[in-house]
Amino acid sequence: MSIIEVSSFAAGQWIAPGAGARNIASAITGDVIATAGNNALDVQAMLDYARTTGGPALRKMTFHDRARLLKALALHLREHRQALYDLSFDTGATQSDHMIDIDGGIGTMLVFASKGRREMPDGHVYLDGDVEQLSRTGSFLGQHICTPLQGVAVHINAFNFPVWGMLEKLAPTLLAGVPAIVKPATNSCYVTELAVKLMLDSGLLPAGALQLVSGGLGDMLDHLGMQDVVSFTGSAHTALKLRSNPVILENSIRFVAEQDSLNASILGPDAVPGTPEFDLFIKEVSREMTTKAGQKCTAVRRIIAPQSQTDAVIAALSARLAKTTIGDPRLESTRMGALVSNGQKQDVLEKAAILAQEAERVFGDPDNFTVDGADADKGAFVPPMLFHCADPDNAQRVHDTEAFGPVSTVMGYRDLDHAVALANRGQGSLVASVITHDAQVARTVAIGSGAYHGRLYFNNRDSMKESTGHGSPLPHMVHGGPGRAGGGEELGGVRGVKHYMQRTAIQGSPAILSAIGDTWVPGAPEIQGPAHPFTRKFGDLATGETLYTDPRIVTLDDIAHFANFTGDTFYAHMDEDAARRNPFFPGRVAHGYLLLSFAAGLFVEPNEGPVLANTGLDGLRFMKPVSAGDSIKVRLTVKKKTPRNDDYGEVRWHVTLTNQDDDMVAEYELLTMNAF
Repeated sequence: MSIIEVSSFAAGQWIAPGAGARNIASAITGDVIATAGNNALDVQAMLDYARTTGGPALRKMTFHDRARLLKALALHLREHRQALYDLSFDTGATQSDHMIDIDGGIGTMLVFASKGRREMPDGHVYLDGDVEQLSRTGSFLGQHICTPLQGVAVHINAFNFPVWGMLEKLAPTLLAGVPAIVKPATNSCYVTELAVKLMLDSGLLPAGALQLVSGGLGDMLDHLGMQDVVSFTGSAHTALKLRSNPVILENSIRFVAEQDSLNASILGPDAVPGTPEFDLFIKEVSREMTTKAGQKCTAVRRIIAPQSQTDAVIAALSARLAKTTIGDPRLESTRMGALVSNGQKQDVLEKAAILAQEAERVFGDPDNFTVDGADADKGAFVPPMLFHCADPDNAQRVHDTEAFGPVSTVMGYRDLDHAVALANRGQGSLVASVITHDAQVARTVAIGSGAYHGRLYFNNRDSMKESTGHGSPLPHMVHGGPGRAGGGEELGGVRGVKHYMQRTAIQGSPAILSAIGDTWVPGAPEIQGPAHPFTRKFGDLATGETLYTDPRIVTLDDIAHFANFTGDTFYAHMDEDAARRNPFFPGRVAHGYLLLSFAAGLFVEPNEGPVLANTGLDGLRFMKPVSAGDSIKVRLTVKKKTPRNDDYGEVRWHVTLTNQDDDMVAEYELLTMNAF
């Protein structure tokens, strides 16, 4: 079998392994299958290429342009995923593991692509929060904006997810408009290299947007500056070494870390044997121990159960683990493959020996287990190993030692406060799960343990059919954790994109804020269009274009008719004396929804035209009551335009209702879909 030469892609060139290259062995056979690394990479040229070529090209694109780029890349990878599957077996992963890694990574890119189109503007500035009024009349305002950092993101990834680990960082980085240099772990970098080649060969990426280091980074971190970002996934030891780099400290360079995590799963006191929750707990823990052979940053390392149920948990979990077929991951019958390397196998066995100082191994013997279709001595195979710690209060190593493999420890708790205390002994984790059907148990754990965990996952009979699992980070939700988990934060939808942007407070007049954010702010200049705005297509409307309507008088008959027609006969609309006793009203007043209906009647163009649908109202407020005899008029302004597809876009209108004295009666934002 020929040995794969895993290249780097640096400054627009593929560079083969050279001086400093190291061999990579198959996790299945222990035979050398690849070589990677080159000490001669010009890291300064790579950084310059990203900053001067990739960054400007990405920043010229709008958020929507970059979202479309992500979608196209994801679909291209999906078309070629079989090649990634085939290559990944030598990492020790099974086909189901590949789907988590490869399909999960592609799915993550698609989620960010969707969120980019739905939640971010088709522009270059992201508005972070509402406008703040900083003066009495509103002539001086403030707002926070986010713009792309003008440096490069250096992604240092772990071995366990060579595709997802790259794509979950790359998606928000590219969406933000920042180029990336990806450095995968050497043990599985050959899979990452193929994914990068597929993306580069697609022709979709601007030059300089993506580079790859297969092997060591050299002194790249010594050349970073304040506009750059380092995002790291791996061990706490390596994270400390990297983030202590003097250049990173001196320049306050953003360092996002996701590292060691002693994740816990708590069996609720109500989840006794025979309940759906108990069975679910055993299933979830078993899956987390064996998926990717336990090589997941989110895997369950500590199993926290009521003291009265620890024997039942051990028995049920041991019985389920005994059904796990270990073997060559290419075999359909295999349920758990190998660790990524024999070096990783040795590390797991050493960590298991440390756990054995405080806990008894109750299942799994690394010296006596069966491997199907492969040599257990040559490959990086270990069995699932379950430990029981009888005295978790006086133990330390079970709370600070992570065996990064199919290893977990059962420990008992006296009451729920004790369970929370044990979960928190891990000093920070990516995720803790609680299996319970008692909502108050969930509340107690959330309040007592939320500060120690990046994610709390609750599951029971009500949600189990659709839940995604303890160990599944989702792009919609934050992935990261406090303390020993690294203190970093990834994913989380648009939150993840902001890690690669600078939040800036801008202050100025309404016209200045409107120009910067491409969103009309009340008080900014208004534009009078050539015709009724509802007769004009999406592309013809201009931000700030405004329509003023004629007034309409509200009568007592209008109020009574609306009340009887709708059934809304609230006393403030029907009873003069009762209404006067209400401190908010001068007497009988018009319904708020009557005013909205009259407003629509004042500004709507009834004939068929480019307005396709009214999709909702945002931020509705009623400021002053309207009595019979008062009049109302409407100001309708184009606040913001957002394309949705090739046929139509969303127009956000700022609407104000004023009375005969020009006092504000109501204010809201109207959303319509308008044809191009």
